[in-house]
Amino acid sequence: MTTTPQPEVLRAPLVVEFPFTRSLGPVQSAFLTGLRHGTVLGVRTTDGKVLVPPVEYDPVTADELRDLVEVAATGTVTTWAWNPEPRRGQPLDTPFAWVLVRLDGADTALLHALDAPGPDAVHTGMRVRVRWAAERKGAITDIACFEAHEGPVQDTQPAAHDGEFGDEPVTGIVAEARLDYTYSPGGAQSRYINALADHRTVGERCPSCRKVYVPPRGACPTCGVATTEQVEVGPAGTVTTYCIVNVKAKNLDIDLPYVYAHIALDGADLALHGRIAGIPYDQVRMGLRVEPVWSEGGRYPDHYRPTGEPDADYDTYKELI
Repeated sequence: MTTTPQPEVLRAPLVVEFPFTRSLGPVQSAFLTGLRHGTVLGVRTTDGKVLVPPVEYDPVTADELRDLVEVAATGTVTTWAWNPEPRRGQPLDTPFAWVLVRLDGADTALLHALDAPGPDAVHTGMRVRVRWAAERKGAITDIACFEAHEGPVQDTQPAAHDGEFGDEPVTGIVAEARLDYTYSPGGAQSRYINALADHRTVGERCPSCRKVYVPPRGACPTCGVATTEQVEVGPAGTVTTYCIVNVKAKNLDIDLPYVYAHIALDGADLALHGRIAGIPYDQVRMGLRVEPVWSEGGRYPDHYRPTGEPDADYDTYKELI
């Protein structure tokens, strides 16, 4: 009995990260500036409750809030969950507890990490205090974590605070969003990727509507039937639409401005993405005929350049825009 060898299952580690930059209003600016000085600020709501972390609008009445108060750096755990395997970027690199802590003087709880030897050492009602970071820059990470504390609840009323600390306030933050995962593209895209290694672009044809999809998806999105017939397309194609990029992306060594386009490869019924080069950005146009340029050892085309052919007639690609 002869068996057909199965293609290698492709897997690759992928990272999606996006540094999100945001500006701060006066309340959160004061909160983060306070953390830099070892001070925790909250804000008093219309009905007299103290919110920590502070917000700029009352969550009940939507009234603007500006009445800042200072609360204690000690508090009580209201609930918790044990984290046995810390991940990259988390507050501690050893097992710890995620805790909600109601600081003395506050009416809401702050989420942070609690440094504890094990889950048996953590309980609701536990008294804790802030462990400040050795170097503080005006971020929530200025609270390195919480740690156990034997002191009683401080019954003093939160003191009013003007939010001024005598130095430059924190006016913005950068939140590093990152997702690490392992991706397996499946059979259809594995065949597509393996063909690209030979500088060939291969799609798959739907047995019902006869459309050729590039990259292939394993099934026709219109008819819902499996696609198995492979069809080599291109290498040349037509720009169907495009955009001019004027914002530099992190870790992308391409001079601005540049053009990113939808390109309908010859024989394909779906346009794919590609960068256009070899022509001034302001001369790129719909209908431009282009071909791939492969970098040495590259698995994907580095960019597409004009072929020198006459522009394609609009009617030949209008259904692919």
